[in-house]
Amino acid sequence: QVQLVESGGGLVQAGGSLRLSCAASGSIFNINAMGWYRQAPGKQREWVAIITSGGTTGYSDSVKGRFTISRDIAENTMNLQMNSLKPDDTAVYYCYAQSTINYWGKGTLVTVSS
Repeated sequence: QVQLVESGGGLVQAGGSLRLSCAASGSIFNINAMGWYRQAPGKQREWVAIITSGGTTGYSDSVKGRFTISRDIAENTMNLQMNSLKPDDTAVYYCYAQSTINYWGKGTLVTVSS
């Protein structure tokens, strides 16, 4: 079992920045990748970014160049630095971990005002 807890969401003005964190605990040795999805009101869940155990990263076109995913191995934490935020980035952001099965956090709300 893997437990994931997100933090760092909040309200920010357009053009601002936020940093999300995801703390992992439990059977983390089986995790081969972690990442973020988001779900805006009335929309389907959308993949945002991923970082593999080897450090390879990937981003959706909608956030590429503005968001940066990273990890702190010592702290078992993954982070998402979000810059140049837009109102369209408003969503609940979910941390996930790929292992023998996929694990999910409960989400953290990001609201970007215009």
